[in-house]
Amino acid sequence: MRYGRSLLVIVHDLTAAALAWLAAFWFRFNLALPPEFQASALSTLFWVVPVQAALFWYFGLYRGIWRFASLPDLKRILKAVAIGAVAVPTLLILFRVQEVVPRSVLLLDPILLVLLMGGSRFAYRAWKDHRFYALMSETKPVLILGAGSASDFLLREMARTPTGYQAVGLLDDDPAKVGRHIQGIQVLGLVRDIERWQKKTGVRDAILAMPSAPPAVRKAVVETCAGLGLNLLTVPSMNDLMQGRVSVESLRKIELDDLLGREPVKLDNQGLHELLTGKVVMVTGAGGSIGSELCRQLARFNPSLLVMLEQGEFALYGMEQEFAKCHPAQALACAIGDVKDAARIGQVMRDYRPDVVFHAAAYKHVPLMEQVNALQAVKNNVLGTWVVASAAREAGVGRFVMISTDKAVNPTNVMGASKRLAEMVCQSLQREEGGGVSTRFVSVRFGNVLGSSGSVIPKFQKQIEAGGPVTVTHPEITRFFMSIPEAAQLVLQAGLMGRGGEIFVLDMGDSIRIADLARLMIRLSGKSEDEIHIEYSGLRPGEKLYEEVLADAETTLPTPHPKLRVASARQVDLELVESFLGWIGSTDSAADAEVRAQLRAWLPGEYRPDAAQAADVGAGVSNTTSSNSVSIESRTPTLSSSTSSATPLA
Repeated sequence: MRYGRSLLVIVHDLTAAALAWLAAFWFRFNLALPPEFQASALSTLFWVVPVQAALFWYFGLYRGIWRFASLPDLKRILKAVAIGAVAVPTLLILFRVQEVVPRSVLLLDPILLVLLMGGSRFAYRAWKDHRFYALMSETKPVLILGAGSASDFLLREMARTPTGYQAVGLLDDDPAKVGRHIQGIQVLGLVRDIERWQKKTGVRDAILAMPSAPPAVRKAVVETCAGLGLNLLTVPSMNDLMQGRVSVESLRKIELDDLLGREPVKLDNQGLHELLTGKVVMVTGAGGSIGSELCRQLARFNPSLLVMLEQGEFALYGMEQEFAKCHPAQALACAIGDVKDAARIGQVMRDYRPDVVFHAAAYKHVPLMEQVNALQAVKNNVLGTWVVASAAREAGVGRFVMISTDKAVNPTNVMGASKRLAEMVCQSLQREEGGGVSTRFVSVRFGNVLGSSGSVIPKFQKQIEAGGPVTVTHPEITRFFMSIPEAAQLVLQAGLMGRGGEIFVLDMGDSIRIADLARLMIRLSGKSEDEIHIEYSGLRPGEKLYEEVLADAETTLPTPHPKLRVASARQVDLELVESFLGWIGSTDSAADAEVRAQLRAWLPGEYRPDAAQAADVGAGVSNTTSSNSVSIESRTPTLSSSTSSATPLA
């Protein structure tokens, strides 16, 4: 096949040499070649074509690939043709060829030959790169915001990949670039002048190609474009483009991650490779937003086996299918199981013997867990953590990382309080291990993640798509946000750094007013607040205006990683942990008020339910505590017991 293509290229070049020579005669006589010169043109071909063929071969014209024709190929053609332009008349004179060859033919021939040989090669590459697409299809004019390396790459890709857009100009924030050209497209002006250039060019679309711009700059651009009615798209990250993970066909609308983005997380890749590569790693809640992203991040470090534990069949099936497509080489074990089922969890731990466990399974929707489901929240989040952590210790797991939340700090809701108790479970297991530590138990606190299940983001998106209104609980309510990949990466880093018993706190940056978030999402959808209204519905049960990162009685210590700090929490009372584990394990049903009463007793000074719930708590404390005293004593597991001895709790 390769030799067949080379022969075809040689035949093409010899034909081009013959045609150029004949065309030179034809043009010399203004397209009316006299009969006497027809004979001269044809007879001299037997001298010209072999000379040209030898030079083409000598200068390596057949080593390149037309699909990738470039300037070096053009240089080789020019050299061969230039030498030929001297060699042909020299040979005709030396061998006293009698035919008359006009001097203008000797000048026209090399020009025509370069055009034929070079033009055919670059036309072939343009065809293979789809560069004729814009000429053959209807495209939209677009302004590109940014005139750096991302724009250069974007324009190259737009020329070879069907995107449906044709760049009419560039805008940049550097005045020195104005008037210059990138890939033949002029830098028209500054980004702040986008309104003027939008009116001049009449474009309805713009592409943001400023990946290094701060979020504040991108946000300002979004607001300006929204005000002008421009449809603003953005390019994938340069990393993704250069590594071939996505193409410019993936031009997409601006998302919240782009505007609320933070500095990329710097991971200790060498340390994480030592911790994870070639090891068995287990993730509970592997089908959830955090658990699934953890699995994706873990796949980068090539564990010998990734054990994905999930209660939901469909979620686990989705992860299995995703990994079959995106990470086919990764060995998987997809286990269905409830974290409260001690027998099942113990079996999975014994079967696979994981080296590292990331415990992400939890009930985390605040209002849903606050009413009707309070006991289930406590059982799943506290008892589930105890069962998985105990089984991990029994199986000799090296590190156990529990995903906690900023709602565990001075919790005002059942979900946050349950996660605080789960942190205490991990701390108590570490204390019990003492000097002969075999398992390192670590907790990691962070706030809301963009787009996670239960987040306000999907809710707002649906409301906007339905035409509004967008409902916000309170005009002043704020939350901390980070992207799911960032949260997962920092969880991995915390797992590496943990020495046992710590509660790591992620740097969540500045809190964001939810009402501002709603306004931003409305603008991103191309609508205005006149079209989609914001309505305030009032705080929901268990909800507070702002989340704290650290409890009042805690202090933090820095770590070598700038986005991780360690919370120095109060000393854990082992008897208290045994007490609440016993009550949770022995209680099959309890009213929400009773559960809140117990939480207040277990977390004095920390758990602060709202005023309405406080009345219920006050009414229920004495009754619930006394009526369950025998059950607590008889069903409490000792912290030194094995997983099997904790089975009555399941």
